[in-house]
Amino acid sequence: VIIDQRDEIINLTKEQIVKICNRDFIGCDQLIYIGNSEASDASMEFFNSDGSTSGACGNGTRCVAYLVAKEKNVDHVKLSVGNNFLNSKILSNNEVQTTIGKPKLNWKDIPLIKDIDTKNLNITILDINNNSISGGVAVNVGNPHVIFFVPNLNDYDLKDFGPRVENHKIFPEKSNVTLAQKISDKHIKVKVWERGAGLTKACGTAACATAVAGFEKKLTLNKVDIKFNEGLLNIRIDNYNNVFMTGPVSKIKDIKIEI
Repeated sequence: VIIDQRDEIINLTKEQIVKICNRDFIGCDQLIYIGNSEASDASMEFFNSDGSTSGACGNGTRCVAYLVAKEKNVDHVKLSVGNNFLNSKILSNNEVQTTIGKPKLNWKDIPLIKDIDTKNLNITILDINNNSISGGVAVNVGNPHVIFFVPNLNDYDLKDFGPRVENHKIFPEKSNVTLAQKISDKHIKVKVWERGAGLTKACGTAACATAVAGFEKKLTLNKVDIKFNEGLLNIRIDNYNNVFMTGPVSKIKDIKIEI
């Protein structure tokens, strides 16, 4: 859900944001403010469905880029989030490519509470048969993520342990949690527990973080398709370690919300 603040400032309380995000009302994983910016085509501010703020939203950025591009009749859009800038390109078939930039892999930048191998956080999770695996790759692509590569997604109940890993003591700002199953070196299936939102049908930054984790661990190539239950994103990492996310955008509808 996108709230346009460029012509009129609409300040919502945390309770109102939670209500809008509730699936029994309007329903969304993230609520986005877009505002005026002298340094870019528009500014963005993200809120999770629990009312907390989020530093990034990949799919939301692509949606806003598509909206602004149609308004301005252009195919390149520059958006700002705080002091960061995200460039997007409008492709054919309603597809949008967004440059996420360089991922952060240092423990301080994720952030973690201590210096630890970010390719193996040594966090233990259990499958539905109580078999344990230990691992977790930490990546920041505008917000913190931890990715667990598992043999079969269906053997794990992310709704059960997702909240515990999200709030693990090693993450001072909490973390998004992704289960990843490698199908091939160019294809990964994922399930995501989103920080502040819970189980989600898709998460652009999680797709980016998963691609980075797979590439860093030499499990996948630098260009990989990330498959969610209801959609697919293509992630590419160039020779300079920049991450590019490409995927479709649905038609944007104007709605009125009474709260």
